[in-house]
Amino acid sequence: MPLRFDQRVAIVTGAGGGLGRAYALELARRGARVIVNDVGASRDGTGASDAAEQVVAEIAALGGEAIASGASVTDAAAMDAMAAEAIDRFGRIDILINNAGVLRDRSFARMTAEDFAFVLDVHLTGSANATRAVWGTMRAQGHGRILMTASSSGLYGNFGQANYAAAKLGIVGLARTLHLEGAKYGIRVNTIAPTAGTRMTQDIFPEQAFAAFTPDSVAPAAVYLVSDDAPSGAIVGAGAGVFQAAYITLTPGVRLTGDDLSAEGVAAHWAAITDRRGEIVPGSGAEQAMSILQQLQ
Repeated sequence: MPLRFDQRVAIVTGAGGGLGRAYALELARRGARVIVNDVGASRDGTGASDAAEQVVAEIAALGGEAIASGASVTDAAAMDAMAAEAIDRFGRIDILINNAGVLRDRSFARMTAEDFAFVLDVHLTGSANATRAVWGTMRAQGHGRILMTASSSGLYGNFGQANYAAAKLGIVGLARTLHLEGAKYGIRVNTIAPTAGTRMTQDIFPEQAFAAFTPDSVAPAAVYLVSDDAPSGAIVGAGAGVFQAAYITLTPGVRLTGDDLSAEGVAAHWAAITDRRGEIVPGSGAEQAMSILQQLQ
């Protein structure tokens, strides 16, 4: 059966181009009513344009229904106002895709405090602002689907992206916690780590790779992860039609006692400590403490 979103209402931030635009258009094709949010800035967060209005026009041409929002995700009050407008217009909010982002890449030695803080503000605090704006509505409905956007840079690191990587891994922690807190209210929270050829990456990818890594080849994962039958707590990599699952694992570890309970003991047992045989994927942070208690018993 095709995935449909009839009567569902979706907010997509950063939807004026690239991935966000692809998500918004695909949701609209499948029946969703969409709030297209974008300030229309360049990839470093400066300037403005009517990008959101252009995507709304594209959705209208498809026979869909959408409204534009030029609110900045860094402005919590503006996010609240955007959510209120969605409720006034459509009566509910079912889906939020936190996609808005900027890049200010530099090696850490050359990165200013302003550039570090601004990227965290847009990606991490912006995701929290938008989510907080819809959280109460989703709880009251007993239904909600939220998709966060992380990155391989956050999961694994990337040269010249200390600010971006810090924000993106912070988003993973936010998503994992909201997955736990939202479960009893019917709110499912997932994370996508996309690789796509967009204006954010146009001078990073070789030309041939840029053409292969289209936003449309990522959109299927995003659409599934906000569907009624979506999982929750997943971290999904997506790019060029390849879809992967990422996990944060924990090795069984080694209990050190006596003289071994020292820096020298850690060094001596390092191979056993890092041995991945029998590693687990904790469902929450508490499971690390539980695994330690099991060894103490």
